[in-house]
Amino acid sequence: MPAIRVNPNRMELLRLRTRGDVARRGHKLLKDKLDELMKEFLARIGANRRLRTEVERDLGIASGLLTVARAEAGSATLAQALMAGEPADLLITGEKHVMSVVVPVFEVAELPERGGYSFATTPAVLDGALERLADVAPKMIELAEREKAIELLAAEIERTRRRVNALEYVLIPQIVETVRDIQMKMDEAERGNLTRLMKVKEIIAAKEG
Repeated sequence: MPAIRVNPNRMELLRLRTRGDVARRGHKLLKDKLDELMKEFLARIGANRRLRTEVERDLGIASGLLTVARAEAGSATLAQALMAGEPADLLITGEKHVMSVVVPVFEVAELPERGGYSFATTPAVLDGALERLADVAPKMIELAEREKAIELLAAEIERTRRRVNALEYVLIPQIVETVRDIQMKMDEAERGNLTRLMKVKEIIAAKEG
């Protein structure tokens, strides 16, 4: 690891030692943060997997019922029935902090009442399909919230890991190497000064003798 280019003097030595202490403390804090992020991430992955299985199962059932309804009533009639009713806001959004990561919070608003279509021209199985979709809608919104949080946590984990690695494998070794080089150069300069001082003393002693 190449050393940092600085003047080899005592002031730079003290500055680099202080910088090294700060870097090591920062590394420990970031490493602890990374460990906690990983725990949070893995815990959310497990819960998310279970919820996704439930959502996919319920959507599969609803899709099957809609297929039956389409076969009985025809695509045009089914599309007209599904467009009936007044549009409504289904989602209330917010945010919260998880391990210094801002993640979204989704809440389901009150779902509109089913209906608005002719019961005479639509099969009864359509009611079952829409009921199933209404039941699964809150789970779908929760799944979206969970998966977005997991995505954001994964990005924060990657950023934190890069910072940990940069400190551990680049900056801290550079500081250690530079401190060692400065210390060696200062020791060498001190030995040179001592040698010259001894020679001066020898010359003075020879003249006095």
